Amino acid sequence: MPSFPHPGSVTICEINRDLITAESLSDDVAKDTYGNIIGMVFSPVLLQSDQLVRPPSPDQDPQQVVTTPTKGILQNLQEILNLTPLFRPNYVSLLPEVDLQGVSWHQHKLAVAVISGPNQVTVWDFEDFEGKELCILANESQREVKILEWRPNGGRQLAVACKGGICIWAASFPGTAASIRSGSSSFLGALSRGSGIRYTLVDFLRSHNEEQISALSWSRVLTYLASGSHESSSFTIWDVSQGLGTPIRRGLGGISMLKWSPTGDYFFSAKFDGTFYLWETNTWTSEPWSSTSGFVKGASWDPDGCMILLAFSKSSTLGSIHFASKPPSLDAHLLPVELPEMMSLTNSQGIEKIAWDASGERLALSFKDGGDLYRGLIAIYDVRRTPLISATLIGFIRGPGDDPKPVAFSFHDKFKQGPLLFVCWSSGFCCTYPLIFRSHLLP
Repeated sequence: MPSFPHPGSVTICEINRDLITAESLSDDVAKDTYGNIIGMVFSPVLLQSDQLVRPPSPDQDPQQVVTTPTKGILQNLQEILNLTPLFRPNYVSLLPEVDLQGVSWHQHKLAVAVISGPNQVTVWDFEDFEGKELCILANESQREVKILEWRPNGGRQLAVACKGGICIWAASFPGTAASIRSGSSSFLGALSRGSGIRYTLVDFLRSHNEEQISALSWSRVLTYLASGSHESSSFTIWDVSQGLGTPIRRGLGGISMLKWSPTGDYFFSAKFDGTFYLWETNTWTSEPWSSTSGFVKGASWDPDGCMILLAFSKSSTLGSIHFASKPPSLDAHLLPVELPEMMSLTNSQGIEKIAWDASGERLALSFKDGGDLYRGLIAIYDVRRTPLISATLIGFIRGPGDDPKPVAFSFHDKFKQGPLLFVCWSSGFCCTYPLIFRSHLLP
């Protein structure tokens, strides 16, 4: 039977397909359940702050940190990801339906970045955290943040999508300053608060016509960054080292999502009109697809880059695209991935967000509405690829605080002890959940 966290309890971790719960969060409980197995404990982060960093004005010292009363940080994030419809036809009214990536793990470090306000990002580093301070990134160029993503295999560099372009932040260490790209605007400065590590805004990649960037994806094997906007039918491939962007266009609808494959051979782009495209990146040719289940609102590649898992806006069933042969072939098949428990247990109205562990073994998803017992939970699935995808429900994660709902969540790509899920809850807590099931880690 799937593990079910009863109301009033909080989930701590997974141990061998059993999701462990407790009456409350504490480091002692975490140590007793998983700490002795993996050798560390992840304390919860409470981001319900009454202070928010305001970017400095042009005539102000960019090193100065200014604070002003504001709502809780997680409330800001929730409002960012649930926008008020403003106008059409640029699909802004549909943007809240997309799984905007409000949380991103660094690929190799135990550092996580969170959209913590309309114009700011907070970085939490579990490896360098004396005094448990947060590092807050803000700048006058960073407005209306919508999505962020760490650069793979590129040091501690973070791309933040905002109004008019993309902020590129890089970490500076004592005695070693991050280099600003030659030729970039002189107003670029740093504003961060943290312990030891300091972040510098090293570049600002300007979007066409000051478009709001709402889709990002780094290539894991090249120095390229893809960006797109719900306001435009084209997306841009950036050579970040040169600060140069090449626009690519297919179809008419605004961009809803971009995802580079792990191997870099394929690229996925989706639009709000229900069409999506598979690209091979050698010649940048593509094959168009269309869906009768709405537009793609969530997508995640498998570790080998041979298939991609999709969630649609009008379906409680996932889809998986399997490539029939090796790159550069675009021959592929779209197959359903049934999740019968989504309806039979939760009585939900569809899938909201998905995250697939980089090992391909664990899938986390949240769902719309649901019955009183299941509302606000995250479902955890055991995934098999033999060779088709099948998913078995392990159980559910319940967050801490008052009526918690998952606002954003993401898996660490390469945590050696197993999948590591970071969740921001509407109650103001951000929690890390180790999912431990490999026999050599268990006593």
